[in-house]
Amino acid sequence: MKEFNNIINGEKVQSDLNFAVINPATGEVFAHCQSADSGMVDQAVVAARNAFSTWSKTSQQERKAKIHAIADALEANMPELMALVTAETGKPMAGLNGVGSGMEVGASMAWAHHTAELDLPVDVIQEDEIASVQVFRKPLGVVASITPWNWPLMIAIWHVMPALRAGNTVVIKPSPLTPLATIRFVEMANEILPPGVLSVITGDASIGAALSEHPDVNKIVFTGSTQTGRNIMQAASAHLKRLTLELGGNDAGFVLNDVNVKDVAPKLFAAAFHNNGQTCACLKRMYVHESIYEELCEELAQLAKTVVVGDGMQDGVELGPLQNKAQLAIVIDLVADAKAHGGRFIAGGYPIDGGGFFFAPTIVADLEDGHRLVDEEQFGPVVPIIKYSDISQIIERANQNENGLGGSIWSSDLVKAAELAQQLECGTAWVNDHGAIQPDAPFGGVKQSGFGVEFGSYGLEEYTSLQTVKITKN
Repeated sequence: MKEFNNIINGEKVQSDLNFAVINPATGEVFAHCQSADSGMVDQAVVAARNAFSTWSKTSQQERKAKIHAIADALEANMPELMALVTAETGKPMAGLNGVGSGMEVGASMAWAHHTAELDLPVDVIQEDEIASVQVFRKPLGVVASITPWNWPLMIAIWHVMPALRAGNTVVIKPSPLTPLATIRFVEMANEILPPGVLSVITGDASIGAALSEHPDVNKIVFTGSTQTGRNIMQAASAHLKRLTLELGGNDAGFVLNDVNVKDVAPKLFAAAFHNNGQTCACLKRMYVHESIYEELCEELAQLAKTVVVGDGMQDGVELGPLQNKAQLAIVIDLVADAKAHGGRFIAGGYPIDGGGFFFAPTIVADLEDGHRLVDEEQFGPVVPIIKYSDISQIIERANQNENGLGGSIWSSDLVKAAELAQQLECGTAWVNDHGAIQPDAPFGGVKQSGFGVEFGSYGLEEYTSLQTVKITKN
């Protein structure tokens, strides 16, 4: 059984501690990973701090070239990385509508290449005979990246590439549930980058806490639960660290009565169920106009009953298992609550027998705001459908949810849909789509879904500080 190591200052580091990595499709251990301790956290940060003095002074072209080279290394090792992602997350190799481990590795490559070509401009505020005033964007120092288990490789790329592009050094801590593809990525990157520029340390929440509290970490970028985000924010306050927090989402989609139900149902289903619902920006609560409510419910139920669920290593599988036993328990609990409070189950509603963490794709009708399955993020293959009659009233009510990551409007009237989209209290609003992100458009949340943005020039600037230089002339 293969064992994976922490990588600090370009070298694999041995540890007396290790933990098991479980394949969620079988419930069995398939690899072991060595765990860091507090001393290794300090080692990694010191290495990053030392490397920063040189890396931050490299030319823009050199940084671009090395990030492109990392993207090329991902492509050269794509089959291996796909197999690791599927084994540790459970997501299929292809997946529903092509959203699987192939998409995760492919998107990682695309994001890296795009980020490599971003520039940090110098803004000229004044240039005349009196004074020259320019604004420079400077790297922050050591960035700590803490990543989740649902998209481990892709989110690692989202965190690491802009940090490196801006001239920072990085210590990344992946989820202990899915550390392997990230470790392999860091291993590849260290064949390209100078020692200490990118290290990876693994372990439980105590390792993340030690990294968050470390006085020589200048910024933390975190994707994960809202409660963990709060803990990180508290830990960061002692040293006034910069933060980018992409936290929980409970995205609402609003389906107007002018849609073609048969056309829109597969798109809605894909938006809600890709990666088995385990994406922050999945469509997690669906508000449907009363005139098309039953028809759309039936279309979605048929899709849920026919989608192929199984081991992601097998051909033709569209949805895999939940990633871990604890998340399966959360889904089971929310489903039980919905059953107890009058939810009408028109598809699924039960775990699938076997060794893995499988749950049948589930459509629940006749719930309202105030029920747990509507108000809480389920992060699994279960979607509540809520009936409405007045679009303005239902948007106002849905906006009362504490989350604000994404939302969507579905309509054939694009002008009206665009107006309604701007009424949604969320970081990204889509029209006739949901969860579609791209490397040149900013993505982030509001309210309890966090703050700061990722992607494109907006995201790159999150890894810099501004310095104004004023030269007074005669």
